[in-house]
Amino acid sequence: QVQLVESGGGLVQAGGSLRLSCEASGRTFSGYAMGWFRQAPGKEREFVAAMKRSGGSTYVADSVKGRFTISRDNARNTVYLQMNTLKPEDTAVYYCAGAAHVNSGSYLRDPLRYDYWGQGTQVTVSS
Repeated sequence: QVQLVESGGGLVQAGGSLRLSCEASGRTFSGYAMGWFRQAPGKEREFVAAMKRSGGSTYVADSVKGRFTISRDNARNTVYLQMNTLKPEDTAVYYCAGAAHVNSGSYLRDPLRYDYWGQGTQVTVSS
């Protein structure tokens, strides 16, 4: 089975930066599309960023474009989310997810397309 574990969350001031990591184990990582989602209390889980299989395209939500960057290191079986210029509205639990058979930019925005999920890591941005 595939296991995903997020880390790197924490408390930062508005304008600060964090880098989230998601480590994968159990299966070949390079063949999976990867995504980041976030969820605030009482709200739906929403798309943040995604990346196709190694060498593929990346996608980010309009709310974070220009501030967040997704990347991956296949040798370490790890995907990253670099978050810069953080805003209070970025406060949420952030989840990484993997999709074994999806390589569509549109589909990767849909959490129902993902096969595996991490446990989440809390990001809190103070004003």
